Amino acid sequence: MKTIKLTLVALAVSSTSGYALANGLAINEQSVSGMGTSFAGRSSSAQDASTIYGNPAGMSRLGRQVSVGGAYVHAQVDIKDANARYINGVPVQGTNDGDMVPNTVIPFGYFVTPVDDRLSFGLGVYVPYGLISDYEHSFQGRYQGQASKVEVITVQPTVSYKITDKVSIGFGPTINRIKGQLNSNLNFGSLQDAQVKIDGDDTAYGFNVGVLADLTDDLTFGLTYHSKVSYELKGNTEVSGANSQVSPVTNALVSRLNGKYDASLNLTLPENTDASFTYRLNNDWTLYGGATWTRWSRLKSVDVENKGTPTLPVLGSPLATVSEEFNWKDTWSYAVGAAYQLNPQWVLRAGMAIDPSPIDNANRNVRVPVGNRKTVSIGAGWSPTKDITLDLAYAYLWEDDVSVDRSATSTKASYSAKYDNSAHGLGAQLTYRF
Repeated sequence: MKTIKLTLVALAVSSTSGYALANGLAINEQSVSGMGTSFAGRSSSAQDASTIYGNPAGMSRLGRQVSVGGAYVHAQVDIKDANARYINGVPVQGTNDGDMVPNTVIPFGYFVTPVDDRLSFGLGVYVPYGLISDYEHSFQGRYQGQASKVEVITVQPTVSYKITDKVSIGFGPTINRIKGQLNSNLNFGSLQDAQVKIDGDDTAYGFNVGVLADLTDDLTFGLTYHSKVSYELKGNTEVSGANSQVSPVTNALVSRLNGKYDASLNLTLPENTDASFTYRLNNDWTLYGGATWTRWSRLKSVDVENKGTPTLPVLGSPLATVSEEFNWKDTWSYAVGAAYQLNPQWVLRAGMAIDPSPIDNANRNVRVPVGNRKTVSIGAGWSPTKDITLDLAYAYLWEDDVSVDRSATSTKASYSAKYDNSAHGLGAQLTYRF
């Protein structure tokens, strides 16, 4: 019966991942100009107002401008060698179509304006986490997870200050709103499915701070720190269809689980640090390189509490508190890229990134079936006038094949399978200077 509460864990943790251009729970699509170089040099190149996310210190190098855009992500998930059994050993009937991630658009918008020669102000709105996943209703692993919808929207007012002509700093508090819904199935040993529907939300705060320094006339270094964000998610867990065909007595006990319960979850999403270099090789070529460290080891376990849960004979109140072990590990991701100034109107970009998964085989589930990831990208920026730039980018990512192997419990069947994941990303961004 742990599944009822653990679905809240999946709501706030597993479902925030997806097949965006970053691994684990993260999303990278906060800039299309950066997407063209696989986000290499993200913290060391203030190309436009999207530096509010990449490095807030970069605002000091911009005039008044606005950047808006988004990325379209098309994921492909192939499932092979699937097997599922109820706790009594009976095979689970179902399908394994894969491709459970619908096509998704991830939007963003930024505004920067100088206050004086040294001080600048900016405002950014972007999506750092999010997912819409939807397995088919007959999915063989439906007891481990079936459908999820989660979004995190961040608003970041930001200031930057130019200490000298070569060194700037920036800081912005982040206001983060998480909201989500999730559906899954339960089974009570009589092959009678029940449905669980969950919703929850919270607002939490963090910050983004950075420094940008010209080490030489041609070499720039950037360092950005995104703080951890601690959520206290409040929501409802609603159970319906909990019935047993074993006996009237068993049915009377199991059916007591039907209803709506208040649920809460304390969740901390980890901090990360991005360090990168931008090197202007000559008037035509610019090279980028960077590394990002993410403290995924904060996700060791998640504890969920439900109120008003029924007390059953022998079992007591099994839905009161449940802990789920995650045991994720910290990761380092790396990216390199280059830009070529074809002429005053056109710049061409390319990049490659290596992004390891924080999840090993022992802890992987159907909601986060991700593996070590590689990404290649190309992009272009077109400036028909000095005030307008249109950036376009395409990225392709692929992962190592991974395995999911989850055991059966009293309320959910086991599920094991191999996943082969890849995704295409296409982004567009418009910057207007005024």
